[in-house]
Amino acid sequence: MGFTMGLNLLLLVAMVATNILSLYHLSTTMISTKPATNPNPPVPDHLLRQLQTIRATINHLTRLQPNPSVQTTASNIPSDLLLYTQLSPIASACRHHPDLLHQYMNYTPFSVCPQLSSAAAEPLILRGCHPLPRRRCFSPTPSKLPSSLPTNPFSPVPENAILWSNYKCKTFDCLNPDLGFDLKKEKLKFLSYKTDLDLPISQLNDIVKKSKNVLRIALDIGGGTGTFAAQMKQENVTVITTTMSIGAPYNEAAALRGLIPLHVPLQQRLPVFDGVLDLVRCGRAVNRWIPAQSLEFLLYDVDRVLRGGGYLWIDHFFSKSIDLDKIFSPLIGKLGYKKVKWAVGKKMDTSGVKNGEAYLTALLQKPVSR
Repeated sequence: MGFTMGLNLLLLVAMVATNILSLYHLSTTMISTKPATNPNPPVPDHLLRQLQTIRATINHLTRLQPNPSVQTTASNIPSDLLLYTQLSPIASACRHHPDLLHQYMNYTPFSVCPQLSSAAAEPLILRGCHPLPRRRCFSPTPSKLPSSLPTNPFSPVPENAILWSNYKCKTFDCLNPDLGFDLKKEKLKFLSYKTDLDLPISQLNDIVKKSKNVLRIALDIGGGTGTFAAQMKQENVTVITTTMSIGAPYNEAAALRGLIPLHVPLQQRLPVFDGVLDLVRCGRAVNRWIPAQSLEFLLYDVDRVLRGGGYLWIDHFFSKSIDLDKIFSPLIGKLGYKKVKWAVGKKMDTSGVKNGEAYLTALLQKPVSR
């Protein structure tokens, strides 16, 4: 109570001071004997500085003052959320979504995590609340385990190994086959050359060998169910896939294929140490819908994790043709990478024709040393 009264008093004093200064300025203008040549005389610099200081103080005090319309008490905050905040910091964006955060942390400790609370994970991450707080509840598992798991990443994935309660669809057949769950179609990807926008794995390997380089470990950003990682597994190359499970079990499917999914959004710093990867591929999840500045940060983070001589593969990046020329190509060029492959082609689907969009496929090599 005393703190609030003090803030109110300071606000009152600040506003009174503002009015006094304004009256002072008006009075000095009116009593001036010299005819005014300017109907709107400029405000003196010293008065502007004082007014700016007072306004900044008012804004600061207003932010500090509690909002009586928001009743946040310890009684309606999940107990484990209160405990976790004492042990580890929580991402700043989480505070902008208290309802989702409370839903996510609303569980009984040492019991099974409720499905409703777990459903808040994906929306929180997409809103910038990542990494998520840790929880002290048990992750639910399917009631029946599959008798065996595939060792070939293109073998059928057992549907009963997935918790379908998290999704609208309850089988793979319900999902759009173009989303990466039709493994017969996925088995054909990255192998053939149809247009200049394609970069088959065989061609990629030839480029690497001719440059007396090597591919051993790679990262696939926005790799869906992990098909690129599956194809490279046949080449004895380890690929980690970043993917989200938005509306479909992308992470679960990738793991059941024997691949390594990372539940990481595009805006998160890549969880890889500096200068250790041979290749980073940016799939179609990286496109014009990402703001240019965010894309720039992403590309420089890719540069951070690539070793000298490593490769950045931008695969079918799409944008409006004019934006590709004026924004994205210069942005990519800032990296100063060698252009091993640079192919541009028109995006011929309905959206592409309507919006004048184009694809870019580029293979770029990081300088050996800076």
